[in-house]
Amino acid sequence: MNPATPTPTIGSRWTNSVGSLIFLSRWLQAPLYLGLIVAQLLYVFQFMGELWHLAEHVVTDPRKAEQAVVMLGVLGLIDVVMIANLLIMVIIGGYETFVSKLNLEDSRDRPEWLSHVNSNVLKTKLAMSIIGISSIHLLKTFIEVNDLGAEEVENLTGEVYSEAGVLWQVAIHTIFILSALGLAWIDRWHNKDAARSRRLMIKERKLGIFHAGPDAGAREIAELEAAVGGPELVDSSPRS
Repeated sequence: MNPATPTPTIGSRWTNSVGSLIFLSRWLQAPLYLGLIVAQLLYVFQFMGELWHLAEHVVTDPRKAEQAVVMLGVLGLIDVVMIANLLIMVIIGGYETFVSKLNLEDSRDRPEWLSHVNSNVLKTKLAMSIIGISSIHLLKTFIEVNDLGAEEVENLTGEVYSEAGVLWQVAIHTIFILSALGLAWIDRWHNKDAARSRRLMIKERKLGIFHAGPDAGAREIAELEAAVGGPELVDSSPRS
């Protein structure tokens, strides 16, 4: 005779309802990602406008189109493209990670980076994109700067650059690089620890080792760690 199914109490039903509501709240992020799609559309218009002005400047008066001017225009276009790439990673990766799966396993157009995306990988990729954008701005500064702090502006965009301002740009760019390295190190450490745990679990299943408590099987765990290349932690002393 099968035991009767216990009737859920009012407290358990209330807990399940609250949990379901909290789980459904992730869809509140969907309008945010839709808004980022609109922002990307605006960047497309900005890109086309900058491309038109650059082409007009080069075609109408090629002799006055200096190489530095064209280079700055191209760097501006690359800047817009890199920001658009950043938006794509946030929209697709964020939706896939925090809202719902996109079910693109059978799609030929599935991006390669989406197959192994998670919160740690997404943060690292975003940091690398920010470094790329910062590099573009820093390169534009190095091209434009002429006489630091000069009263008469002689650079290409009419902006006045100070030595302190350029140093601050370099310092901020360095901070971005250090932050990205820190995120990459944390992600590598996390993946290494997870891989080690998986190897131990597989080895345990092969040897048929099961632990009854936190102190059971300590010597077996040490032997498993040594078998998979970990530190030698075998304790041969008798247990009390």
